[in-house]
Amino acid sequence: LDVLIVVKFKPEGSLRLHKFVGKVCILQWCLIRNLWVSHGKNFVAGLSIQLVLVIGDFHIPDRKRSLHPAFKTLLAPGKIQHILCTGNLTSKHMYDYLKLICGDVHVVKGDFDEALDFPLTKVLSVGNFKIGLIHGHQIVPWGDQKSLATLQRELDVDILISGHTHKFEAYEYAGHFYINPGSATGAYSPFEKNPQPSFVLLDIQETAIQLYVYTLVNDEHKVSRIEYQKNKCL
Repeated sequence: LDVLIVVKFKPEGSLRLHKFVGKVCILQWCLIRNLWVSHGKNFVAGLSIQLVLVIGDFHIPDRKRSLHPAFKTLLAPGKIQHILCTGNLTSKHMYDYLKLICGDVHVVKGDFDEALDFPLTKVLSVGNFKIGLIHGHQIVPWGDQKSLATLQRELDVDILISGHTHKFEAYEYAGHFYINPGSATGAYSPFEKNPQPSFVLLDIQETAIQLYVYTLVNDEHKVSRIEYQKNKCL
């Protein structure tokens, strides 16, 4: 990605971003944003960044050959601290690929992961957020908001991440946040006529999360942003 970034530090301690040329990778932007916010007293502390990749439903090689090259370019090793995968990798090769991107990989078992030994549910903490991770095939009806909320209460988590439907979703319900990253390859699904490849990047701060969803449209990635704060979704 060809990017020109002009940055000026002002005497009063703020930082101004003047110009972007080309398409900026959100991974790079998150690094810049954290330096921006932390410039001054907390500059060094601000270098501790929590970037979480939420991804799943690859179905490689049974439904798709591989991840799109545009996504592979974005998911460069060494920039992400955690990976949360909703399952249906369907091959150990994909798990090994995720481990190359980031050493801290958490995966749950999908309904097509028969040969892979993953748990059905995981609960972990990232920063001040407690996160639950499932594939989603155990939710009836699949993707149902109230059924997801019931599991969220059972797991006692701030955020519940699920997949299975191959459709991106991110919404607040009853004070908690629900994320479905969709299918990373846009694999066939009986729920979606033409599923778009997608994944989610979470930039986790103290009590807030910047969610960036990447979708692939006509072989080019598009990015949208959602901000979530505990007890409030903007």
